[in-house]
Amino acid sequence: MGRVLAIDIGGTKLAAALVDADGSAARSATRPTPRTEVMAALAGLIGEVVGDGPAPLAVGIGCAGPINLADGTVSPVNMPSWRGFPLRDEVRQLTGAPAVLAGDAQCFALGEHWLGSGRGSSALLGIVVSTGIGGGLVIDGAPLLGPTGNAGHVGHMTIDPYGELCECGGRGCVERYASGPNLARWALANGWQAPEGEPADARTLAAGAARGEPVPVAAFERGARALAGMIASTAAAVEVTRVVIGGGVSAAGPVLFEPLDRALDEVAGLAFVRAVEVQPTTLGVRAALAGAARLAWDHYGATG
Repeated sequence: MGRVLAIDIGGTKLAAALVDADGSAARSATRPTPRTEVMAALAGLIGEVVGDGPAPLAVGIGCAGPINLADGTVSPVNMPSWRGFPLRDEVRQLTGAPAVLAGDAQCFALGEHWLGSGRGSSALLGIVVSTGIGGGLVIDGAPLLGPTGNAGHVGHMTIDPYGELCECGGRGCVERYASGPNLARWALANGWQAPEGEPADARTLAAGAARGEPVPVAAFERGARALAGMIASTAAAVEVTRVVIGGGVSAAGPVLFEPLDRALDEVAGLAFVRAVEVQPTTLGVRAALAGAARLAWDHYGATG
């Protein structure tokens, strides 16, 4: 039947794969994201994956945002060489195939709904907790993208209107409390020191929390409470029934998920909010590519 091309673009990594209709990846490759000439690197990656085979039926692209669906442009915060970059048209021209674009966290949510922890959910919130915090909603099997393509930016929901200023210009954003760098930042400000020879990052902090060290434990409890407030608020607004959490910080496991469960019990009131299931990712780093492939297959089915 042919295959679609899935592309995942982030600040540190470019990934691409040819994907069958059942979600199986036939060929895939990754490479680091360069600071400049990103499109040249992406073209090389696409050439490596597609090779001299037939053109893909369609291309699905997940990219760090903000994005603009109307004109197919992207302006990733951590990729300064792309501002208003016409990514969708560039990929369409490069591959000769129809292309569809969404945010990388939206693709994460769609991938988990298709092949991962979100299967069977009628209303899913996917959250990526990493250097930043991103999110995506899948309602009745379809991604909720919003008018400009930026729906699901849950990392910049305000959970404390009197809280800390966020890099986005807002105040009290979830990301300021629960992203990896901000977990470590708060811990360092409150007396934590990484063991000699180890980086003062979220992974090292999680190891300290797993050993029961008070400041790392408190940092994860603080971050988990911020996530719980955001999840409860999203559930109240959209009535999501399941939440899937991925990203590097989710690898902390019980250090994150146990205080998150406790915090949700405390902040959630209404029965339908309390009923939300929270699960870790099962696809991991493959989720965004799976979601991009799903975008492409849906687009091909609608237009092919």
